[in-house]
Amino acid sequence: MTSARCAVLRGTDQEFQIETVSLEAPRAGEALIRIAGAGLCHTDLLPRTGMFGPSFLPAILGHEGSGVIEEVGPGVSDLRPGDHVVLTFDTCGECDNCRSGQPAVCVRFEALNVGARRPDGSGCATDADGAALLSRWFAQSSFGEYSIATTRNMVKVDPDAPLHLLGPLGCGLQTGAGAVLNQLRLAPDQSIVIFGAGAVGLAALLAARLSGAREIVAVDLNSSRRELALELGATRAVDGADPDLAKVITGGGAGFDFSIDTTGVGSAMAAAVAVLRRPGSCILVGSGRDNLDVHPAALIGKWVTFGYEGGSVPHLFIPRLIRLWQAGLFPFDKIIKTFPLADINRAEAESRAGGAVKPVLLMD
Repeated sequence: MTSARCAVLRGTDQEFQIETVSLEAPRAGEALIRIAGAGLCHTDLLPRTGMFGPSFLPAILGHEGSGVIEEVGPGVSDLRPGDHVVLTFDTCGECDNCRSGQPAVCVRFEALNVGARRPDGSGCATDADGAALLSRWFAQSSFGEYSIATTRNMVKVDPDAPLHLLGPLGCGLQTGAGAVLNQLRLAPDQSIVIFGAGAVGLAALLAARLSGAREIVAVDLNSSRRELALELGATRAVDGADPDLAKVITGGGAGFDFSIDTTGVGSAMAAAVAVLRRPGSCILVGSGRDNLDVHPAALIGKWVTFGYEGGSVPHLFIPRLIRLWQAGLFPFDKIIKTFPLADINRAEAESRAGGAVKPVLLMD
C-alpha cells in the first residue's frame, strides 16, 4: 500500500478536502505514478452537477496528470520505473476502433473513463477509515501525490520537457489542438471560429495559427480571455453575449470553413452551426446538459459532430505537441497557472471566474 495526500470530493455542494488515502499496489497492466502536476478541467467539475448519480461521490478526480513511474504491475514490459509519463484517457485496446487507430471512439470509452472504476467494478483507494473511494476517474484520478494508471493511458515523454506542466496535454489541450489538426485538418488560408476561449479553445486557436489559418475568430464572454486570444494569434475576438452573435461574426458574409464549440451552451452550439459556409464543418467538444437545437435545413452542406479527445492517438499526438512546444510553435505554457494541491479550491474558484485559464495543481 502507498499513502498519498489526495483531493477528495465528498459532496456536490462541498469543497475538495485534502486527505491521506491508501492506494493498493498496481495490478497487471498498471503502474504506480508519482504525480508531478495535474490539470484541473471543466470535466472534473461535472460530478458537482449530480449527473453521475448519488452514489458517485466521494471520489478522487483529476484526469490530466503527469508524473514519474514508481512501480509497475505484473506483465508490464514496455514501461519501467523512472519513465516520465503523461496520463490520458483509457481504452479497451481490443475493439475494432482501437485496433484501427481510433482510440478516441473506443466502444467502451464511457465505461472506462467516466465510470471511475476498473472494468471489474473495483477501485484502488481507501480513506483513513478504510472506506472505498471512487479512484479510477479516466483510469487515473490524478488529484493527488500518487495515482494508479494503466499502460494504455500512460504516454512516455521526453524527460527534458517540463513534466509538471505536461498533464493538460493528456486531455484538454489535445482535445482542442486535435480537433483542428486531426479532425478538421485546417489548411492554410482557411478560416475558423472558436466558441469559448478557455484551455480547449485556446489550444484550438494555437493549432489554427500553426496551420496557417487566414482568419481565426475567438468568441468568449470574458474580456480578459478575449484579450488573451488576440495575444495568442486570433485575428478577431467577439463578445459571446452579443444578441446578434452569428451575424456579428460573419458580418453578413458567406461564413467560415470551420467552427468549434467548447462551451456546451445551447445558444453557442447553434451559433457555431449558423456561422458556417457551405460546405463547412463544426466540431462540438463542450460537455454539458444543453441540446443542440437547429432546423434540419440549417445543416444543408454542413457537417457537425461531437468529438472526444481531438480524435487523437495519444501515444503519437502528445509527443508531437511536446515537440511543437519545444520548437516554439505551440506555446501552451502561456495559458497555464500553477497552484499547490492544497489550494485546489482556490484554483477551481479562479477557473470559474475566468482568472485562471488552465489551472495546474503541483504536488510538491
